[in-house]
Amino acid sequence: MRILALDTASGQCSAALLLGDELRSRAVLTAREHAALILPMVDALLAEAGMTLRQLDGIAFGRGPGSFTGLRIAASVTQGLAAGAGLPVLPVSDLRALAEQARRTAIEPPAGGAFQILACMDARMGEVYWASFDGRGAHPDMALQGEAVGAPETLPVALAGKVWRAVGRGIGAYPQLCKRLGTPASCCLPEAEPHAEDVARLAAWDVDHGHPLQDAVSAQPVYLRDRVAQMPP
Repeated sequence: MRILALDTASGQCSAALLLGDELRSRAVLTAREHAALILPMVDALLAEAGMTLRQLDGIAFGRGPGSFTGLRIAASVTQGLAAGAGLPVLPVSDLRALAEQARRTAIEPPAGGAFQILACMDARMGEVYWASFDGRGAHPDMALQGEAVGAPETLPVALAGKVWRAVGRGIGAYPQLCKRLGTPASCCLPEAEPHAEDVARLAAWDVDHGHPLQDAVSAQPVYLRDRVAQMPP
C-alpha cells in the first residue's frame, strides 16, 4: 500500500508516507500552526519519495477525537487532496492511533489472560476522551470500551487491574488515573500524542483486512463532544 497520512488532532502536527514497508514522516509540536505546516510537510514527503499524489492508493487521516480546529484542518485538507487527485480516504480514530503507539513500545505485555491499552486524551474542561483496546492483537482494532468523553472519574471500574499500558495527554493531565487503574508508572505514556505514522500503519492494516475505502466527501471529523468552550458561571 502507498498511503499518505495526516494528523492534526493534538499539539503534534504530523504527516507520514507509507510505501510498502518503508515509512517516512514529519512532525512538529505546535499550538496553532497546523494549517500552515501540514501541506508543506506533505509536499516534502512526496518530493523526497519522488512521487505525486496520483501515484498513491489513498489518504488516511486522524478523524478524532481531539482539537475541534485541528480535526477540521485534517478533514478539509484530506478532502481537498483526495478530491483533486481522485483518491479514496481512510479515517482512523486518534485514540486507536495512540493505542497503536503504546502497543509497539518496548515493554512486553503480561503473559496470558486479558489485558488492555487505555488511550486517553485531554479534552479540556475537566474531561478526557478515552477508549480501551485489546492489547493482544497485531494492531488495535475495535475498541473494547467504545470511544467516550467525560470526567476522569467516570472511567469504568471494570478497567481496573486490566490496563497494561495507559497512553496519552489525558494521563498526563490526570495522573491519578494510573494509580486508580493499578497501572505502574513505567507502563504509562503521559506525554504521547497521536502521530501520522500510526495512522498510516492502521490504515494499511484496515485495507489488508477488508475495511472499505471511502470517497473524499466521507472525510469527516468525529468530535464526541459538541461544546467547544466552558461558559463562565
